[in-house]
Amino acid sequence: MAEGSYNQFCPVAMASEILCTRWTLIVLRELVCGSTRFNELRRGVPRMSPALLSKRLKELEAAGVVTRTKSAAGPDLYEYRLTPAGEELKPIIEHVGVWGHRWVSTKSSLDNLDPNLLMWDIRRRIAPKSMPPQQRHTIQVILTDLVESKRNWWLVVGPGDEVDLCSIDPGFEVDLYLVTDLRTMTEIWMGYTTIARAKSDERLVVTGSRELEAGLETWLGLSSFAKVEKRVA
Repeated sequence: MAEGSYNQFCPVAMASEILCTRWTLIVLRELVCGSTRFNELRRGVPRMSPALLSKRLKELEAAGVVTRTKSAAGPDLYEYRLTPAGEELKPIIEHVGVWGHRWVSTKSSLDNLDPNLLMWDIRRRIAPKSMPPQQRHTIQVILTDLVESKRNWWLVVGPGDEVDLCSIDPGFEVDLYLVTDLRTMTEIWMGYTTIARAKSDERLVVTGSRELEAGLETWLGLSSFAKVEKRVA
């Protein structure tokens, strides 16, 4: 890649030309987390323009890190998947996340709150098999400190372990309500506080199905980095 070339034969420099352009590691994070379609990737990088996302995907495809194939879901749909070279990046992406969680201050992380990314992250970590057996579960998350258009979120867990995230009322009866603010929900998700502590401090109110509430800490999943020991406050 000519853009920002280091002009060095060193493998670190050569790899950096592919991996260290703006947003590239974040796009790879989404692919590692299982997103395959363009719109899925966009939801994981809500502040990235569609044009730049398309550009980065083309660059990764040209570098042999990503492959683009037609989707069986429709004639105009495509899927992006990691090649063997891309699969080799998985532990690297995961270790970058571990390093960030361990060494970047909690305050710095909480200065970058994003309800879209938070709820998308929560959606993909829900563990349906840890929920009571039922045809469908609907959980409404109400982030009380946000404007009306960003305040309400619905997680719909259907048969087949599928989880949908809606920002518009899907019309289903709600089984469980989680009422909190964005910062508290992020703290819980990242493992900075616990559900029990947030409830005790009256920063989180849970109402609805007692069965779902009893298993909340199990099926909510939490961030994959939540259990990483932090070395800075």
